[in-house]
Amino acid sequence: MVKEFEFGEPPESEKPTSEEYAVAKWLKANVPTKKTKFLNHHVEYFTGTKAVDALLTSKWATGKNPIFTTRHEVTDFLHQMLLHKLFHRAKKVPVSEQELKGKSKKKELEKASKSGDEKDGEKSQASACEGKDTKDSKDKEKEKEKKKRKIRLEMHMEQVFLDTADAYVWIYDPMPWYYWLCGALVVVGTIAVCMFPLWPATVRKGVYYLSIAAAAFLVMIIALAVLRVVVFCLVWILTLTRHHLWLLPNLTEDVGFFASFWPLYKYEYRGPGSESDKASKSKKKKKKDKHSDDEPEEKAPLLPDAEPAPPEPESVAERPAAADNGETKAAVDSPPPTDKLSESESENSQRSSTDRDFEMVEPGDLDPDKDDTT
Repeated sequence: MVKEFEFGEPPESEKPTSEEYAVAKWLKANVPTKKTKFLNHHVEYFTGTKAVDALLTSKWATGKNPIFTTRHEVTDFLHQMLLHKLFHRAKKVPVSEQELKGKSKKKELEKASKSGDEKDGEKSQASACEGKDTKDSKDKEKEKEKKKRKIRLEMHMEQVFLDTADAYVWIYDPMPWYYWLCGALVVVGTIAVCMFPLWPATVRKGVYYLSIAAAAFLVMIIALAVLRVVVFCLVWILTLTRHHLWLLPNLTEDVGFFASFWPLYKYEYRGPGSESDKASKSKKKKKKDKHSDDEPEEKAPLLPDAEPAPPEPESVAERPAAADNGETKAAVDSPPPTDKLSESESENSQRSSTDRDFEMVEPGDLDPDKDDTT
């Protein structure tokens, strides 16, 4: 027969021994672990050197019949535990600054918008009060933060235990004792209910009375819920919606058992002069003010085509005064075409009435001859 490991495949891992289970339980309780996210799962991991250091001081290394005495023997034992799938080796990958910025960009923007002004004020006061000692301590803290790097875990291709600072993720997750207790109670309870006909007569009679009491309590809760609605409707109709009276207002709310029966009643007055009435009036006034502000903008009528504006008297009177210049005489003899000006002005007036595109024009642009004469 040809064995599997001759083809390059590792042999199938055996089940862990009782000693390995005991060592894994002790390691999980005594070796410090850290929590992180690994392949979309929340896991706990430890470092190899800390596990070796802890086992060298344990009873398995200092007892009468030690399993291991040196660091090399401890690493071999932990390697066997790794092969038995009590934990596996992971690779630490440093997170780049771009990834961190992309994740924390939204959080920084929210924090800056909420508490930007407060932080600036606090920093200004702290800088005025602190001395050289505080500045030195801040510089040291900044250097420490720079040295710290955030990492993420990935699966390591070489599943070997080494006495290094590599990360090892726990697979061994023992079930707590109270899980077993609860499961046993559930099994015993179901068997006891199935054996109800075999119970003693007194016990069966007590269970019968308890069931009647539970049913009566449920009927009472339903009756109270209906009664409180009826009382509220009667008071609301008789007082013309001015008085609101609720009996046991927390009866149907999502609260505790005792809190659902307290307070006994809740009364509100919502007639003229009440706070709710004042609030509704103030809201109506605000709405009216908004409508009054919006009406001239919404109901602005479209103006007809504006007639061309007549020429200003000043420009006509000043043109003969400048008769010495030949250019001004030619301008007087050949007046500007009024049709084109009227069309352009009418277009501008239409734009101003419809699009509200107002254009401010300087007087020098309208009367070029006036500027020449001056």
